[in-house]
Amino acid sequence: MVTYIIRRLLQGVAVLICVSFICFVMFRYSGDPMGALAGVYATAKDREQIRIAYGLDKPFYIQYVHFVARATRGDFGNSYVTRVPVLGLIVERIPASVELAVISAIIALSLGTGLGVLVSLKPRLAINRLIMAGSLAGISIPTFLMGILLVMFFAVYLGILPPFGRGETVKIGFWRTGLLTWSGISSLILPVVTLTVYQLAVLLRLTRAGMLEVLKEEYIKTAWSKGLSPRRVIFKHALKNVLIPVVTISGLMLGEILAFAVVTETIFQWPGMGNLLLKSIYESDQPVIVTYIILVSIIILSINILIDILYCFLNPRIRYG
Repeated sequence: MVTYIIRRLLQGVAVLICVSFICFVMFRYSGDPMGALAGVYATAKDREQIRIAYGLDKPFYIQYVHFVARATRGDFGNSYVTRVPVLGLIVERIPASVELAVISAIIALSLGTGLGVLVSLKPRLAINRLIMAGSLAGISIPTFLMGILLVMFFAVYLGILPPFGRGETVKIGFWRTGLLTWSGISSLILPVVTLTVYQLAVLLRLTRAGMLEVLKEEYIKTAWSKGLSPRRVIFKHALKNVLIPVVTISGLMLGEILAFAVVTETIFQWPGMGNLLLKSIYESDQPVIVTYIILVSIIILSINILIDILYCFLNPRIRYG
């Protein structure tokens, strides 16, 4: 296991180098950042001085080497727009995105798995067919439309939930949370529901399909014939063998929500990383975009390694050499 983890970490480093190089090339040649750095009324002399100050006058490969050298020390440079360190700008947005993503993932995983098991046991029941129809609607409705409908119904018509913002937050150390105030919790409900609906529907259908297949296996029939309790047969013998693909998809969804909940964060003006990414793209703030992509790559790689480790606990037969 230790050898496998070390090998995966080395692979992750190689992936990060490739990602950083591709991003660096892509954004260095996508346009001149002088518009954001110097402003509209800067003279040619001002532009040249700024180009020298930021090292943009040097060859591309030297710029990349300097970027990597600084990045290994945690220095990703300053934002072209706000002139503040990029890493700090992104890190202060992480608590909002993490709370939104983790709560959505927990709700989707628990409800999706539970409903998937329930529906698979008696698929012909009317209520179970209704649940499956609802899951199909959850997959089909686009995220942006779901968010707009929720805002229109609960915020505009009923007026019981805030339409945007994070509400009142409390700072605990370096972490700023909205889970300790009613304003923060109420502001979290609509974006969480928006993100959860699609994830829940996917996990429900995945769990149901896996359970329907596993329940037909011979070892499940043997377990029933031995007189084992329904709970033991369903949760220990059947569900445990279905969880590997469910956990895999859940991990990928968590990484996706953390990294690319741009639409939801924009609709609800949620002060998370996705909202920052969208603003940075509009403003051509290249250091923020490159740093964001690198940090997101680290997060997704870490989640994938944790999922691989979790496989060993779900199925003891899995061994990594």
